[in-house]
Amino acid sequence: MSEDSIFGKIARGEMDADVVYENEQVIAFRDINPQAPTHVLVIPRKPIATINDLEPGDRELVGEMFLAAKEVARLEGLSESGYRVVMNCGEGAGQTVFHIHLHVLGGRDLKWPPG
Repeated sequence: MSEDSIFGKIARGEMDADVVYENEQVIAFRDINPQAPTHVLVIPRKPIATINDLEPGDRELVGEMFLAAKEVARLEGLSESGYRVVMNCGEGAGQTVFHIHLHVLGGRDLKWPPG
């Protein structure tokens, strides 16, 4: 379950992280295995395992995640140069922690397709 994951522990303040931004609904912190010069994860404090587990009542929370990603990009100086926001769903897509999260990536040219 996502509440038992490392991200659940970070969301509850039980585990340290290099926090870049937080509010009552979300927390954003640096990825420990960065794939770009800037690689920040944005997670909801509410445990939700995958996109497939989202409910209609989670609309505002998902919007808050994207607003947080925008703020992370601003704080990290990426707003003008550009950045990528990615959310993986399931093992086949590369999700390794089952607590939804956005990857905010920037600081270098990002190629397409990504993977």
